[in-house]
This record gives sequence, structure tokens and C-alpha cells, in this order.
Amino acid sequence: MPLKVVVDTDLGIAPWRQVRDRIVQLITTGALAPGTRLPSIRQLARDLALASGTVARAYRELEEDGWVHTARARGTVVAEAADRPGKAALLRAAADEYARAARELGVEPGDALTAAVAALNAD
Repeated sequence: MPLKVVVDTDLGIAPWRQVRDRIVQLITTGALAPGTRLPSIRQLARDLALASGTVARAYRELEEDGWVHTARARGTVVAEAADRPGKAALLRAAADEYARAARELGVEPGDALTAAVAALNAD
């Protein structure tokens, strides 16, 4: 199965982060099952027209966070569910990132909470 990843340079999000986040999304939704082999760094870089170092960073971050395991003989494969972060950890990481962005924008905590609630209630 081809890995469905798209990198949008107009988003303002680093390409390595877009690759990492999309793979996490595919894993958490079950589109990438445990044991699924990911494309090689070179192959995915070529497919996405990115530098190999960009994809290597995404894979390194995925491995550090427990989403994948890399072994010479097998390549990079999706980790078993027990080895991956749970939903609570993912939510906390997303909340930390949102809070950091709100602070950088100089937004008051109440306004940040209002925006988060509106986003949660949106279709």
C-alpha cells in the first residue's frame, strides 16, 4: 500500500513535521497497522520531492516517540500498539503545542480556551 502523505509548503509547518504528523494520523486511525513496513527514507523523499534529511528527521522523531521501530534487515515498521503513546499523551502533546502557539501570539488564556472550544464544536 502506498503511503498517502502530502506536504504543503504554504502551511507554515516544517515538512518533516507534516510527514511525521501524517504518519501518526495513519497509525492512530488504523490505516497503518502494526508491523507495516514504511518506505525507505530515500524512496519517501523521492516520492515527496523532499531532501532525504527531511524524511530522516521525521522517521527519527517517530522512532523516538515510539510510533515505529527501525532495524537494518526489516527497515522501518509501525510499532505494536502497546509501544505507542496513548490518546491521553497525544492530546497533551497537542494541547502543549496549541498553548505554545497561543503564547507566541500573545493571546490571553481565556481567548485561547474560547478558540479551542469553538474548534472542538465545529464540524
